Amino acid sequence: MICAPKPPWKTVKRRATSEKFMLLFLRLIQHALINTIMSEFSTKGYLDMELLRFTTAGSVDDGKSTLIGRLLYDSKSIFEDQLEAVKRASIRRGNEHIDLALLTDGLRAEREQGITIDVAYRYFATPKRKFIIADTPGHIQYTRNMVTGASTANAAIILIDARNGVTEQTCRHSYIASLLQIPHVIICINKMDLVEYSQQVYERIRLEFSNFANKLKLREVTYVPISALHGDNVVDASQNMPWYEGGTLRHVLEHIEIGNDHNLVDARFPVQHVIRPLSDEFHDYRGYAGRVAGGVFCTGDKVIVLPSLLSSKIRSIDIYKGSLDEAWPPMSVTITLEDDIDISRGDMLVKEENMPLITQDIEVMMCWMNEKPLQINGKYAVKHTTRDVRCIIQEVKYKVNVNTLEKIPDDLSVGLNDIACVRLRTTKPLFVDPYNVNRRTGALIIIDEATNNTVGVGMVGTNHLLNGG
Repeated sequence: MICAPKPPWKTVKRRATSEKFMLLFLRLIQHALINTIMSEFSTKGYLDMELLRFTTAGSVDDGKSTLIGRLLYDSKSIFEDQLEAVKRASIRRGNEHIDLALLTDGLRAEREQGITIDVAYRYFATPKRKFIIADTPGHIQYTRNMVTGASTANAAIILIDARNGVTEQTCRHSYIASLLQIPHVIICINKMDLVEYSQQVYERIRLEFSNFANKLKLREVTYVPISALHGDNVVDASQNMPWYEGGTLRHVLEHIEIGNDHNLVDARFPVQHVIRPLSDEFHDYRGYAGRVAGGVFCTGDKVIVLPSLLSSKIRSIDIYKGSLDEAWPPMSVTITLEDDIDISRGDMLVKEENMPLITQDIEVMMCWMNEKPLQINGKYAVKHTTRDVRCIIQEVKYKVNVNTLEKIPDDLSVGLNDIACVRLRTTKPLFVDPYNVNRRTGALIIIDEATNNTVGVGMVGTNHLLNGG
């Protein structure tokens, strides 16, 4: 009996099925390897490892996305299929080297222009620490994106092109880092390969930036000469710069001390949610859930509820595993009190001997983030911690030239990406601390009620940010 030949489309279909099976098999192997690595981390307390959030900033084409790609690549945090896709894209572009920037530049417009527009978040871990990276844009018109990416950062990496030195955007990003009170600033002098790894160039740029940084209140500044393209001093120490005696960028990131970045003195607990299970097991349970914004809370502590000023004592501090004796920032917990008090979202638990400022009149340094200019006497919504109120912007005191750090009292029009000192009055009291004392209770956002867009971010009481200001 002679069998008829199989139709060609069935052969193609079988081949496609086989290729899909192979891809699936490779993916399973990758996930198995990752699970093996993660289990190794878990034995070392991976879930309890310290988390560092950092942001990258710099002028256009200073190599921010390439640097992040290099960190991910050399830290073995990239899937093989991702790397293959980047290799193919690099070949299509005619690049001599793998364009690691493609690992982070996700938007089509970004890839076409070779720039970063949106804030790109990436996650990776080393045996010492977990990291969240915010890759922010370099163009002036995207400064608001940098503010967004840097608002929760523990550290900021500011890149400087070794060929160009300190630029206006370097000054702008450094000022924003100081405005946002980012505790740790790392100056990466990139593209050292294009200046023949010159120590003289490195020292000149370091001195140039130091002179500018002296005008700002930057708490800690570290300098690292690197080549993101070739990997010098990113993860592995460079053989081309024997004169540099400091650590690599990854070493610096792994050893930044962030334990003291949180305010452990001023007890602040904004209530985010009231938990009432209404079950037979927890019939009378009433807990107040939220994230500790400052200080240390212990069972038995006397607390004051704002704005009612009623007092009680902490009965328990609960988490999903059970109960704790104490809680501190940035822990998320549920607090129960000994007394039945009317407490709702937006209230705050504090301690009697250390109260925040309770006020409706607030002066803030604001970064305006909307194409529509700020309206004097305009009505906006305000979100501060978990509290929502309305406000009127009463006055613009001055704007700041972020390149020269000079105050501009004459031009009071505030447009997109402008930074200005403004006064606003809220419909209800807010419970605030100066931003340089507590980044959580010292920050707020301004919302356009008509569009529900965030149009501005404000830092309370930072109008004296500049030395002698």
